[in-house]
Amino acid sequence: MSEKSQKKKFYALNMFDVVELEKYLAYFGRLPEAAPRYGGRMVAFGRFQNNVTGDLAPRQVLFLVEWESEEAFNSFRDDPDLADLHPLRESGTASYIWQTFSGPDMSDPTDVSLDDILAVLKP
Repeated sequence: MSEKSQKKKFYALNMFDVVELEKYLAYFGRLPEAAPRYGGRMVAFGRFQNNVTGDLAPRQVLFLVEWESEEAFNSFRDDPDLADLHPLRESGTASYIWQTFSGPDMSDPTDVSLDDILAVLKP
């Protein structure tokens, strides 16, 4: 396992329905400036297409944000300077799922080994 793949990243999976577009856009309009200051960057986003399998009710939108660490994510979430930001997300959306995951740095997927995958699968 290379040094690069040993570096842990922290991911926040966001899935939600938009209920008040103006409020959500006010939130999202500030993210390109705010999130990078705390070590976050969006790595994927999309609109719901199809429920292939599973028992989770579909959500309209998915965002996947990569954070430098759990501490970076927590600093974004808990910073009092952003106290007015998070309520825009909350009031502009419904059925919000916000889950976090840790894993190896995926900036070079060819650098991920079977050992990396097994490390994620083990309890």
